[in-house]
Amino acid sequence: MTPAINAAKRARVQYSVHQYEHNPNCDSYGAEAAEKMGQDPLQVFKTLIVSLDSGKFAVGIVPVASQLDLKGMAVACGAKKVMMADQGDAARITGYLPGGISPLGQKKRLLTVLDKSAESFDTIYVSAGRRGLEIELKPSDLLELTAGQWGAIAKSYSG
Repeated sequence: MTPAINAAKRARVQYSVHQYEHNPNCDSYGAEAAEKMGQDPLQVFKTLIVSLDSGKFAVGIVPVASQLDLKGMAVACGAKKVMMADQGDAARITGYLPGGISPLGQKKRLLTVLDKSAESFDTIYVSAGRRGLEIELKPSDLLELTAGQWGAIAKSYSG
């Protein structure tokens, strides 16, 4: 059990856990999760940690098929500017290793924003706290468990 799974269990929300064999040579963790689980990459979400101009940190949750829109994230957080947090800071703050950062069960509660695209799904997948482990739950339950909010924070990959 991970802290993420324990948080869902304690809250008594409906969830299911999905496990797959993580390839240690893969560096696109979210895309790997969607592919190995045979799920739509718009329904599998990645958890990203950003640093706000106030010095605080926040969590952005976007589909693995998208990028985090830093301007949209800044607006959602009421900040002038945000930037991606250093991986070492993200691990220290959340208690999870990069590629396995879950929005659930983090060491301390951070401002959390879930991309509005999640509203179109009955359930979504997010990391359950380690590479190769995903938790499926309702977007509304995720927001309730994280005291999160909706935001327009995803943009399509360009190029």
